[in-house]
Amino acid sequence: MSTPSKRPLALVTGASNGIGYEIARLCALNGFDLVVTGRSDKIDETAEQFTRDGAHVIPVRADLADADGVQTVWQAVEKTGRPLAAAVLNAGRSIGGAFLDTGLDDELSLISLNVTSVVHLAKRVTRHMAEHGEGKILITSSLSATLPTPYETVYGPSRAFTRMFALGLREELKEHGVTVTCLMPGATDSDFHARAGMNNTAFGTGAKKNSRKVVARQGFVAMMEGRAEIVGGDAATKRSAIEHRFLPETYKAARHATKAKPRPHR
Repeated sequence: MSTPSKRPLALVTGASNGIGYEIARLCALNGFDLVVTGRSDKIDETAEQFTRDGAHVIPVRADLADADGVQTVWQAVEKTGRPLAAAVLNAGRSIGGAFLDTGLDDELSLISLNVTSVVHLAKRVTRHMAEHGEGKILITSSLSATLPTPYETVYGPSRAFTRMFALGLREELKEHGVTVTCLMPGATDSDFHARAGMNNTAFGTGAKKNSRKVVARQGFVAMMEGRAEIVGGDAATKRSAIEHRFLPETYKAARHATKAKPRPHR
């Protein structure tokens, strides 16, 4: 960084848009400097906003579905020479459509981003924080972690992994002064479903969704308080999370299918 800073440092992945962007803004507005990541040059534009919010910002353009991309991000953190106070492992995506029709390479790439990159980056982050004896980690999962997700067939299981990984890691890191929080958003008003090719479903344009600003604030507050997990969204979303504990998996799968199955073109 060009000038010394006494502000704590936070890493936020997937910070170009959606929930990640809003969490990064909250970090900036609440006294953090930032290392932020995104796949495209949009990350440079969003970094300018975080700078206006008062943070010293290092934008990193990297594809976290690739191991070299994860390493590039971590090298940017190390290059600051500063302890990492918070890490928001948020980058992730879905793929809509029937499993028979979707591309294998695309789904393997999804697993690399949603699962492998989280483990890879968490390995770097946790060892760093444990060495310093403190730190806060927020890992984004999804309400989809609590049910089978037909027509997003690989996404739900990837988020189930992320959730259990976060909760298991939390228990391990207690003795090292590091907290881990899992954020489980419901459907949110970002371009998440559009990028997944799901505009022609009940999750498409016009669907009622949670505010990304509200979800981000819920996640940020939960991370700062060191809570185990938080369902991101309104009261109905939180009720769904409770309901999912008791409903049969086959019933939940059938219900999700009615929402996620592409509609016939007219």
